[in-house]
Amino acid sequence: MTTAPARPWLLRPVDTTHRPPRVPAGVEYHRVLAGPRRRILRGVLAIFLVLLGLVVFSVAMNALSARADAMLGNDPTAYTPLRHAGAMVGLALLTPWSMLVQRVLYGLPAASLHSVVSLFRFDVMGKALIVFGPLFLAANTASYLLPVESVPWSQAELVAMFLATLLLTPLQAAGEEYGVRGLAFRVLGSWTRSPTAGLVLAIAVTSVGFTFMHGSMDPYIIVWYMTLWTSLGIITWRTGGLEVAIVLHAVLNTFNFAAAFLLHIDFGSAIQGRAEVTGADFLLFPAGVVAAIAVAIWWHTRTSGPARTPADT
Repeated sequence: MTTAPARPWLLRPVDTTHRPPRVPAGVEYHRVLAGPRRRILRGVLAIFLVLLGLVVFSVAMNALSARADAMLGNDPTAYTPLRHAGAMVGLALLTPWSMLVQRVLYGLPAASLHSVVSLFRFDVMGKALIVFGPLFLAANTASYLLPVESVPWSQAELVAMFLATLLLTPLQAAGEEYGVRGLAFRVLGSWTRSPTAGLVLAIAVTSVGFTFMHGSMDPYIIVWYMTLWTSLGIITWRTGGLEVAIVLHAVLNTFNFAAAFLLHIDFGSAIQGRAEVTGADFLLFPAGVVAAIAVAIWWHTRTSGPARTPADT
């Protein structure tokens, strides 16, 4: 008597009784857009629209927050709580925008961008937050053990910044994941005949592209970003969805923003001067931790393999 392979603890069994229309059966996350034709021009347009949305939403929200600051009499050159909230919302809008682009260009349900089961799996998110969240949080504290130059913040500004960070930064991280590890990852993964080649192409291009979009040429920072984005790509592939990648990205960004404000770091100058920032060897520690998380998830899915869309029955 044979038994079905056990599902890893992170993932629940896939419901094979329902598959949304137009979602192909039995394919990995990055192959949902693959078909008889590679549709490269359509894919280029999709990636361009994601990048266009990133720029337009960010510029628009920055302009709106600057106008609100001017109405309140705030310093137009300062990085205020309104500017911070606007920056977070601008990137968070990539989530519905990426879903809309996929729907219009590929005809797939918007919800299929969440995962292979076309649902946002809150149970997967919760398990990842409990198991991996504290580990990744601890790994990223090293950079804040070094002395930093501080600037004065008022108590009201600190409270406002902290609340905006807690409420909006997870949405900002999710927006980047839906745009990069979601739609762009799927588009690139559909351009090859082989699923493996598509996976390599998708991980390589999104990791390199997103690394250099962050603007730093420091070798330690490049290694850190490349390891982070590559690991998140592998995790998305193995788990068949964006939930774990969103958790790790949100933990990283929320902690970094909150720590910067609590330590009174001049965050606006840090963002504007990101190209001049130099890294250090301590960045290899969080890089190793996120790589270890990716390896652990791969190991725990070694029997079941990467999660796939529901198969035809």
